Amino acid sequence: MASTRLSTSDATRRLRAHLRQQAYGPQDKLESERALAPKIGCSRETLRAALDVLEKEGLIWRHVGQGTFVGPRPAHEPIRPSVLAEMASPADVLAARLLIEPPIAGEAALRATPDEIALLRGHALRTSDTPDWQAYEQADDAFHKGIARITGNPLLIAFLDVLSSVRGRARWQRQHDLAFRRARKKEYAAQQGRMHLAIVAAIAARDPEGARQAMFDHLSAIRAIMVHETVSP
Repeated sequence: MASTRLSTSDATRRLRAHLRQQAYGPQDKLESERALAPKIGCSRETLRAALDVLEKEGLIWRHVGQGTFVGPRPAHEPIRPSVLAEMASPADVLAARLLIEPPIAGEAALRATPDEIALLRGHALRTSDTPDWQAYEQADDAFHKGIARITGNPLLIAFLDVLSSVRGRARWQRQHDLAFRRARKKEYAAQQGRMHLAIVAAIAARDPEGARQAMFDHLSAIRAIMVHETVSP
């Protein structure tokens, strides 16, 4: 049907009009997707994309398992990771990583077992010799999450999971792919792999400061390539 092929921008425009016409009050619950999609004249998939747009604009908010509500998200309600992922730019991601990951590496240097170090070294070696960008991303993600897991701290592990979800979004992927190509793929992977191995060496040596600095240098190098700026510790 033609109505189900409505574009996301048109569905978003109709959804905004629907909110105005229905005169919802603050925090009123919106109809279910099943009921709302026919009113907007689009598929449920397109409706969800339009709801994503309005949520980022602060016109609605969603609570998993409870529904969609009109107005800005109450202060006591956390922002969903998927919304954070769409809001954050690659520069935001790298700034957050530079604040969070060096101390995590330092903590890992105090806690890592020989088996955990061996696993990290394997991830690092795979990043050095990846056939393509997707393989590099997978190995790199496993490496950084692996360091967080060594700490045993569920909050730090969760932070890395959120950052990983941001890296999976289109905006990060496009910019990282561009950086990967601009820096020449094999050379980029080899350089980052060497930096990963330096982090592993510091962790294996039980050197928290060395691990922190090695992680900072690694992330700084990525930032310099991706956003064309340098940072200092």
